[in-house]
Amino acid sequence: MFDLSIGKLLVLGVIALVLFGPEQLPRMAAQAGRALRDLRRMADGATKDLREGLGPEFSEFDIADLNPKNFVRKHLFDEDLNEPPSIHQSADVGGNGAAGGHSLPVGERPPYDREAT
Repeated sequence: MFDLSIGKLLVLGVIALVLFGPEQLPRMAAQAGRALRDLRRMADGATKDLREGLGPEFSEFDIADLNPKNFVRKHLFDEDLNEPPSIHQSADVGGNGAAGGHSLPVGERPPYDREAT
């Protein structure tokens, strides 16, 4: 989600040290940790309440399916959500590839059809 490397974290730590000082920094870090823990607890509680509210009919329901990208990938392309999307996968749902029955090589552009656009 956030592309934080070790170098970026160190720069953020130095900036926080300069802004808050060495006396207040441990207290601020503890407050941030408590706030993050409370947010996680609230999110887990909301997920639990949603599961309980849906009832036993939706026991196999996965909350991650509510993400639009996962929903489209799962229901239109029949992909496993744990696998990254394939670059060579064709755009049609049936998996037959292009009109000629094959997929395009990497880097090749599909033919342009004026009537289709």
